[in-house]
Amino acid sequence: MRTVFALILTLTLAMGLNAQQESSEVDPNYLEDQFYVGITYNFILNKPSPIAQRNLSYGLDVGFIKDIPLNRKRNVALGVGLGYAVNSYFTNLLVEEIDSQFQYSTLASETDSKRNKLETHLLEFPLEFRWRTSTPEEYKFWRIYTGLKFSYLLGGRSKLVTDTGKQSFYNTDLRNFQYGLTLNFGYNTFNVHVYYALNNLFEDNLTLATGEELNFTPLRIGLIFYIL
Repeated sequence: MRTVFALILTLTLAMGLNAQQESSEVDPNYLEDQFYVGITYNFILNKPSPIAQRNLSYGLDVGFIKDIPLNRKRNVALGVGLGYAVNSYFTNLLVEEIDSQFQYSTLASETDSKRNKLETHLLEFPLEFRWRTSTPEEYKFWRIYTGLKFSYLLGGRSKLVTDTGKQSFYNTDLRNFQYGLTLNFGYNTFNVHVYYALNNLFEDNLTLATGEELNFTPLRIGLIFYIL
């Protein structure tokens, strides 16, 4: 996965620089930032007290956003998009599939597993209000893009790897429709990306073996790179 991240990032930067160098003609009807690649670190908020994060919880998202300018200067716009994201959450949450039902508890100790993660694959629909300092002649500019991101769960998997083997299965207790607030800001190539979920990663009324409610609120912070 790290190799994939590095390859995508390298291609993104190369394509962005190439597009900038080849763009010599002034286009008064220019559009900005329509393709994106994002890399994030995934935090879990509002989790039950026995649950702790481990290792590097990461995320990757790619997509296309249609830029719709709202003024003559074209520095204020709406963005409506479509994308794909994969997110992993490494924790001590133990998920067991028993008689087609899922049971949730915690690993007794850190030595009980090599890797223990929850992975989601999402179809994403970003909606942004965009402000930037761009002009037809300038491709280096400040930007602040804020809005909402709606997601549909394509698939979710729980995976546990120990010294004696591994178990992996689809987890249908994950919420199919997810949404949250987004903020992207920065200058030129490197921009900060923040996503804060407004609903639980899991369906309602799920509990740990201790009786505590199973709440996972994702907070993803990282970098986003725009092309064209």
